[in-house]
Amino acid sequence: MELHHLKHHQTYITNLNKALEVSADATAEGRLHDAAAQLSAIRFNGGGHINHSLFWENLSPASSPDAKPSAAPKLQAAITSTWGSLDKFRSAFAAALLGIQGSGWGWLVKEAGTGQLRIVTLANQEAVVVGDIPLFGVDMWEHAYYLQYLNGKVAYVDNIWNVINWKTAEARYTETREDVFKVLKANI
Repeated sequence: MELHHLKHHQTYITNLNKALEVSADATAEGRLHDAAAQLSAIRFNGGGHINHSLFWENLSPASSPDAKPSAAPKLQAAITSTWGSLDKFRSAFAAALLGIQGSGWGWLVKEAGTGQLRIVTLANQEAVVVGDIPLFGVDMWEHAYYLQYLNGKVAYVDNIWNVINWKTAEARYTETREDVFKVLKANI
């Protein structure tokens, strides 16, 4: 995870900052076409930064009490209400993660309008930025697991449950969307 954090995530931050700077300079100089040319880089690298920032917060050492589902009683009740049991949820989430073709992310989200839970998969570095509250996400890019699991995506998905920070997921479940994204505001 150190390489993942220090190299991969940092690359998204560096490239996002560069694209934002170029876009701002172009806008200030009235070159809208050059500013618009940065939108793809802003979206991709911004998504990488958002996703990873949330991801790091939703991990915990396996030995921590925060890594136990019992650290999230309200969320666990909602999961059971939605999927029937935590095990059924884990199976559905694993199937969604393993169904991602190429690279992407899997998220457990609370829908903005209804408060219902659902599983969302997003390609590449698409970010959970439209209304839903991300409770926890799993990075399904190869850089997230290749050093430890090689091409063993199934083992990675099976073992990610040992380090999910259920305490953070519970806080996100009970907080507002603004609260969930406070880590990003602190780093802007």
